[in-house]
Amino acid sequence: MDSDRHTNTRRKFLQAAVVVGALSAARVLFSSDGGAPETGPRPSAPTHPPATSAGPPLPAEYAGPASAPGPFRLRPMAGETSRSGPGASPPHPNVAFRLSTDRREIFLTFDDGPHPAHTPEILRILRRHDTHATFFVIGENALEFPDLLRALADDGHAVANHTWTHPQLTTLPPGAVRSELGRTCDLIEDALGTAPDLARAPYGDWDEPSLSICNALGMSPVGWAVDSQDWTVPGAGTIAYTVLDEMHPGAIVLSHDGGGERSQTVEALDWYLPRLLDDGYRPIRIEP
Repeated sequence: MDSDRHTNTRRKFLQAAVVVGALSAARVLFSSDGGAPETGPRPSAPTHPPATSAGPPLPAEYAGPASAPGPFRLRPMAGETSRSGPGASPPHPNVAFRLSTDRREIFLTFDDGPHPAHTPEILRILRRHDTHATFFVIGENALEFPDLLRALADDGHAVANHTWTHPQLTTLPPGAVRSELGRTCDLIEDALGTAPDLARAPYGDWDEPSLSICNALGMSPVGWAVDSQDWTVPGAGTIAYTVLDEMHPGAIVLSHDGGGERSQTVEALDWYLPRLLDDGYRPIRIEP
């Protein structure tokens, strides 16, 4: 009954001509301390050779060749255009993209899937290490690969909204933003029985109208504190050491399982994940 009521409410909302709901009505997801992620020394950092601008090499079986970024990706915009959680305040430039935690919990996230090759590979690695993540899925990809959508949920990962076609929301009129987010909400709910409660704007680019729509659809916006830079396809070694060097408790880590050739992301994850675990980090899914 509740699910039907939420679905009907959302679909009525999608037909509306105005943005429904106020930003002040939502829950605060992220920490509200304001500043950028800490840049000082982090405790118990993994031991590895000094990093270079290109990153030290991984063993040959992990390194993989560097190659040019795929044409699908624009450079992800910095987190300053997003916000720490719905309802706290309008977007502002001093937002921390991490979650408050007293433990060494971290939050691995994967965008742009599901992908028929890379998503299952990532799932196998996460399953092997008994860890969980949050997957921000593209609606049109989820429509094509519904079994992978269900596999994410069956393994205990959070399935979240990354729009239907991966547009830059701040360039769209409100009706198109509602369609991009709302269609993906409906697909996820139809497939899994539960609507998503998290969303990430493509390129991290939110503005007040798109945040208001996200909030009215019952979702909290999510950014990132650590950009793995896998979208630049720099080689698995560079990806791995970028994550290891920038890791800190509460960090939300941006990676991709779709939107391009992601074998380097898979290779890097297979190498850095056990090292994070050895250093006492605990990757978990984001819970609003």
